[in-house]
Amino acid sequence: MDKKYILALDQGTTSSRAILFDKSGTAVSAGQYEFPQVFPRPGWVEHDPEEIFRSQMKAAHTAMEKAGAGAGSIAAIGIANQRETTIVWDRETGLPIYNAIVWQCRRTAHICDELIREGAAAAIADKTGLIVDAYFSGTKIKWILDHVPGAGSLAASGRLAFGTVETWLIWRLTAGKVHATDHTNASRTMLLDLDKLCWDEGLTGRLGVPGSMLPEIKPSSHVYGEVAEGVPGAGALAGIPIAGAAGDQHAALFGSACFTPGQAKNTYGTGCFLLMNTGAERARSKARLLSTVAWSVGDTVEYALEGSLFNAGSAIQWLRDDLGIISTASECDELAESVGDNGGVYFVPAFTGLGAPYWDMYARGAIVGLTRGATRAHIARATLESIAYGVGDLVSAMVADTGLTLPELRVDGGASVSDFLMQFQADLLGTPINRPRNTETTALGAAYLAGLATGFWRDKEELRSIWSSERVFLPQMARAERDGLVRNWKRAVEKSLGWDEESE
Repeated sequence: MDKKYILALDQGTTSSRAILFDKSGTAVSAGQYEFPQVFPRPGWVEHDPEEIFRSQMKAAHTAMEKAGAGAGSIAAIGIANQRETTIVWDRETGLPIYNAIVWQCRRTAHICDELIREGAAAAIADKTGLIVDAYFSGTKIKWILDHVPGAGSLAASGRLAFGTVETWLIWRLTAGKVHATDHTNASRTMLLDLDKLCWDEGLTGRLGVPGSMLPEIKPSSHVYGEVAEGVPGAGALAGIPIAGAAGDQHAALFGSACFTPGQAKNTYGTGCFLLMNTGAERARSKARLLSTVAWSVGDTVEYALEGSLFNAGSAIQWLRDDLGIISTASECDELAESVGDNGGVYFVPAFTGLGAPYWDMYARGAIVGLTRGATRAHIARATLESIAYGVGDLVSAMVADTGLTLPELRVDGGASVSDFLMQFQADLLGTPINRPRNTETTALGAAYLAGLATGFWRDKEELRSIWSSERVFLPQMARAERDGLVRNWKRAVEKSLGWDEESE
């Protein structure tokens, strides 16, 4: 193997990153660029698809320049992407017909309510493994077709294409030659039959989505095509095969080497996402968790259970960018550690509703327990603690669902670097938190999938040997104290539920 690197494109909700990994799984260089968030109305979240592509290409070129790497030294590109975010574009012009509707966006809650009133929720859960919620892509496609002038007729004529972000990037990078998605992203659309692993005509018909709009479904580890010559903005990537694609949380599970059923990871990013490998058989949740494809390598498909916390790192970003309480993310830790406890302050960051196990599209953010003695330090601490409480809710639901007790929880994502948060998480769960040496496991998972498809790495056993721990946080809090904190958290959550139920 004369190739030195795998290039991982980690296209996230607030920024686009690119990382070059060598054969030891070491991150050699990286580029990262934030892009604008668009909030047209309360509860609505959008991105400019062109900004997504431009920022991702800029990040890729930066990573390559830092390492002095040309296309000839890169074996493959792997893509991890923000999931459920929905892009619809015109095949002939190559232009999006509307902004990307982001996974956090709640504008389609009323469409979901209608499906529930019609009695479709149970059948959709049985087919897709998902809860009927505005989180997923299917109702977002319907909204675009219903509200963008001329979209319906263009879709009927076969001119429109739908894709989640990895599909958009692959289509752009291959100059429109490849319109494809992988099993993980397809399983998040609310349009996939999770058992048959194909688009379900009953579901697409119910939402008015023509089959011609949908991408071809491929394995997560698969050579999709090569970056075409002359793609504006792609430049130095020409000729590199695109050989891996997975939703960011699935990539993080893979990058965490959770290859054995029962192993679990939590990603602390814009949101929090807890996934447990359930093996070759789909698990059917009784605790309102999601059944999803974990990944697919060749003909082998594995499944996972998932719980999602919609707002985590975004709450820290809110303190920084909108309230001005902190100037950097690290300052949130410093403030939290400057006080001995939360001073009775609890923050429920339900900016865009609550996911599992509540699934309340109309919940909204709340800060409770404020007194004149509350300071910005208490609010900063309450913000970090809120992330741990939300993850605690997910773990409790997952344990109830599977009957398994987690021996440890592997972690990754930006906020996992917070020693305060990781220790508080271990205390709340009563479970060791295992933080890896390489916390860039989302990008690493995308790289692994691409590397397996091109022979850069031999098999999963070789990948398992690469993963190593940096620190294990052991529980220290007394059970009585933990139980009291959790009780107050649940009281705070109750205040946020159903707050915006009159909105559409």
